[in-house]
Amino acid sequence: MPLHDRITSFQNPRVRLARQLQDKKARRAEQRFVIDYSRDLERALAQGYRADYVLAAPTLLSDAEHALLRGLDAPVFEVPSDILEKAGYRQHPTGLVAVMHQPAPRPLPSPSSDRPLLVLVALEKPGNIGALLRTADATDVEAVLLVDTALDRYNPNIIRASTGACFLPHIYELSTQDALSFCLQYGYNIISAHLEGTHSLFDLDLRRRTAVVLGTEDAGLSVTWRDACHILMKIPMMGTLTDSLNVSVAGAVILYEALRQRLQP
Repeated sequence: MPLHDRITSFQNPRVRLARQLQDKKARRAEQRFVIDYSRDLERALAQGYRADYVLAAPTLLSDAEHALLRGLDAPVFEVPSDILEKAGYRQHPTGLVAVMHQPAPRPLPSPSSDRPLLVLVALEKPGNIGALLRTADATDVEAVLLVDTALDRYNPNIIRASTGACFLPHIYELSTQDALSFCLQYGYNIISAHLEGTHSLFDLDLRRRTAVVLGTEDAGLSVTWRDACHILMKIPMMGTLTDSLNVSVAGAVILYEALRQRLQP
């Protein structure tokens, strides 16, 4: 592993920057973010992300991490394990913390297929966002729109919960106005699960161009999005107590039903 200078101070600028990037304001100002898990770093690099520099604790590095760093086109600085723990977000990081460049935002392109669009409106819990990004990748959606969310895709908990799916190129951050304009311009059938839904999910034709809209975990969809929906539907519930599902579970059920329909002859 090609090492540059050894860093031994918690006040070193590179260590301080890594710690600061746990905050969204710093990520936005610096246009950088932190990865503190080797699998996530591998997946980011595979999607074309570039590392600015890496902090590595040799005593914690696995053989696979040594190999990963040998092929990395970025400076690697040796640090003691206690400094690495402060620089990373996880309680028990692996042997490295990478400071990554954020790519420049890209405009949302025209749809390339009739695959569904996943629209996440003002979601607040990074675990749910991360889980939905994984499901969106697994079910091969056209794109994911993060709409009016206070969280950015490089939030450390989103990176962890998505297992790197947040690095895929078809994820966009938009306002409600821009997201609605896109859906209407390209003829998406806008649907959402709702307690007042009048259609069963299993009665819908999801093979046509569909935008699956999911609202906040507590309040659900805003009035603007509810009024924009062409269909408010229900996921069938056979139990006696449960009348709703966690938003990430509901999204998975809907997206897999859409995938099932697309895979049928």
